[in-house]
Amino acid sequence: MAEKQSSSAARKSFFALFLTTIVLFVLSWLFVLRSTGRPRPLDRKVLTTQKLPTVFHHVKSQSSNGLSRAILVNNGGREEEPPKREQGFQDKDGAMNCNGNVKEPLKIFMYDLDPEFHFGLLDWKPQGDRIWPDIRTEIPPYPEGLNLQHSIEYWLTLDLLASEISDNPNNRVAMRVQNSSEADLIFVPFFSSLSYNRFSKQNPHQKKSVNKVLQAKLVKFLTAQKEWKMSGGRDHIVMAHHPNSMLDARMQLWPSIFILADFGRYPLNIANVDKDVIAPYKHMVESYANDTSDFDSRQTLLFFQGSIYRKDGGFARQELFYLLKDEKDVHFAFGSLKNNGVIKAGQGMRLSKFCLNIAGDTPSSNRLFDAIASHCVPVIISDDIELPYEDILDYSEFCVFVRTSDAVKENFVINLIRSIRKEEWTQMWEKLKEVEALFEYQYPSKDGDAVQMIWQSLARKVPGVKMKINKSRRYSDAVVPGKDGGLRSIPAPKNFW
Repeated sequence: MAEKQSSSAARKSFFALFLTTIVLFVLSWLFVLRSTGRPRPLDRKVLTTQKLPTVFHHVKSQSSNGLSRAILVNNGGREEEPPKREQGFQDKDGAMNCNGNVKEPLKIFMYDLDPEFHFGLLDWKPQGDRIWPDIRTEIPPYPEGLNLQHSIEYWLTLDLLASEISDNPNNRVAMRVQNSSEADLIFVPFFSSLSYNRFSKQNPHQKKSVNKVLQAKLVKFLTAQKEWKMSGGRDHIVMAHHPNSMLDARMQLWPSIFILADFGRYPLNIANVDKDVIAPYKHMVESYANDTSDFDSRQTLLFFQGSIYRKDGGFARQELFYLLKDEKDVHFAFGSLKNNGVIKAGQGMRLSKFCLNIAGDTPSSNRLFDAIASHCVPVIISDDIELPYEDILDYSEFCVFVRTSDAVKENFVINLIRSIRKEEWTQMWEKLKEVEALFEYQYPSKDGDAVQMIWQSLARKVPGVKMKINKSRRYSDAVVPGKDGGLRSIPAPKNFW
């Protein structure tokens, strides 16, 4: 009996001690709140005596000369040099590396569209019932001039055709497959930019231009295909690189992945950086092979040659013209394709340290890629510009970015450019020579060129596309293959909203 009373008394004492501890803790916490107005942060020293790992945060800072730089800041508050990026964008075995490349070739199903949608626009005449040219013996040439800057559709289609005759298909970034059920994405081989450039004008005897007719036929064809119905078009690749291409069809084909030059003439619900891919222009000037120039030999400080008076977002061009035209080491002049304009522009860029890339009618222009090919450090003044492969490529390493609101201030741009030291310019110039191959279109494609970089950009979209397709099938009517090889619909639940 005495032992039970002793045990009960001990429990009561322990409970009283526990309550007292709780009350004291609450009172002390309230005292801290009252005296400081906020909870006191925990001291890491009381949690562990081990050295915490350094945590790096990637931030953008504005330096004294206005350049945008990437700075790594550790938990000690010290600035450190960013680690140098390795230039290999793909391992030899095709495995994914830290830059986000794909492990295996992207599997692409390409529709066998009538030649009127692709090589027929290049005046290629198929023999018999052939749809594609035999690229082992004939490659239809692409027209020169301004047409060439939006020729991505030509290079990507050639690359897919080449994947079928490649000696080593496992070493490719993208491969054509004949069964759509095996494909990661569906490719639509419509040369839409060429269609706009060549056939957008309506002849007097026509009710509609050829370009409009082809777009209408394409929409009718795609929306009738089982592949489109299965995914709602989300896994389809539609090329519309020229800003005015696909003007009639884009509103109907918006679920697909567009390959564009920029988003300047698209509403956000039709095209955006999460859904679509930005591809580089094909540069017009010649590549600068064996560049032996340096900071001192490039005697022009800042170069611009092109249309000065533009509409929409291009107002900054004329503002900058009046601000810079009288600077002694600045070349700011009107230019066009006439009188060997492209050759003269290329020569001027090669003799210049910096090249202006100012928004025109659209946020982007071919001038940026001409500057990269000329190893002339781009000065980008275009607030709404989107850049190719920017999810893995840091443009601040070889470009200077200036906000439009700052650029139109008196002396801002010229003072900024003059403040960039020789050593800093040389680093950006060296980087330009390293990355220029990423913007090069060619056939056959080569490791790390523009064709393969676009395929890799598309490959990085695949997981998101698959997730959207799977989510879309949760409650809506699902279209699935039937036993007879056709399609059947699974109705949505009765309580589906």
